[in-house]
Amino acid sequence: MRENITIVGGGLAGLTAAIACAEGGAAVVLHEAHRTLGGRARSTATPYVANDGTHVFYSDGLPWRWLDERGLVRPYAPIRPGHLARVRFRRDGRLTGRPPAGLLRMVARRGLTAPVDEDFGSWATRRFGAGAARAAARFLGVVTYESDPGRLSAAFAWERLRRVLAPRYPAARYVAGGWGRVIDRMAARARDLGVRIETGSRADRLPEGRVIVATSLDAARGLLGDDSLRWESGRSVLLDLAVRADPRDMFLVSDLDEGGFLERYSLPDPSLAPPGESLVQMQMPMRPDEPKAAALARLERIADLALPDWRGRTTWRRDAVAAGRSGALDLPGTMWRDRPAVQRGDGVWLAGDQVAAPGMLSEVSINSALAAARAALAS
Repeated sequence: MRENITIVGGGLAGLTAAIACAEGGAAVVLHEAHRTLGGRARSTATPYVANDGTHVFYSDGLPWRWLDERGLVRPYAPIRPGHLARVRFRRDGRLTGRPPAGLLRMVARRGLTAPVDEDFGSWATRRFGAGAARAAARFLGVVTYESDPGRLSAAFAWERLRRVLAPRYPAARYVAGGWGRVIDRMAARARDLGVRIETGSRADRLPEGRVIVATSLDAARGLLGDDSLRWESGRSVLLDLAVRADPRDMFLVSDLDEGGFLERYSLPDPSLAPPGESLVQMQMPMRPDEPKAAALARLERIADLALPDWRGRTTWRRDAVAAGRSGALDLPGTMWRDRPAVQRGDGVWLAGDQVAAPGMLSEVSINSALAAARAALAS
């Protein structure tokens, strides 16, 4: 008889855990409270296929390899030299093609190790100077969703800076058709393996037997009745725009003034928007107690620089605030092992992007889900 494992949550972590458990021979049931799977990996429907925030996979880690081995992330849209020619940095209120020299010197130090116990701002200032430290902290806004990355653990911030800005080879991967395609493929593979997926099925109490809780920490805290399930996360305003195409539009803008970010996703993947239009996704980390409208105004100033006359060309728009749903942030003195543990005891395991697992952003969800599945199968 096959062992039964229940998965609560149908996002990237839940589907990863379901596939891994089913591949290990378990009989799996997955409960998702919403009518659609995906969680924060959902994409909007055509004609404007926008992810829930700026999403990209990195091919230099285990999560990508695990997905790729199962045919879940291809084809992906390649980044061509012409795209890179339309990359800019915002510095002192203007766009430039040149990053600060101090930032380039930082990322050239690939073998350097940063301390866990010191904040990134102090460590980077001491090693590289105040200007380079500020530029690096602003650059990190896109992968931390945090308005002050300098306050984070130096080891945490340095790992992300090196991976994003100085990979050994171009590691960013844009899945053709958006992340919703990945979710559809994962769901299909899970069903092919015999996983029973129940959408619109909210777990108000912990199911009996072996359970992997693959939800946000907020939801897991209520389901498990464990108030210790908390960890620091970021807060950003998100803006999606569809605009009529203009050859002057930039592909990517990294805002070294305020930490914002703009990316025209439909440049490498035209299927994301109707012919003659471009899909642009933007993000701005919000300052403490900053209203949404103020953060949006700051974000629109980047659009003014990168997308000339964009207001008159806009055909679709949406905005949102991402608070506490943008992955784990490690403060000085902490690292990923200090986050809420995967193993909860009594046949319960935890998975998600704020759980004790290595990786960056969504990679934490996949790594923690794989760890939870291995433990559940072995228990």
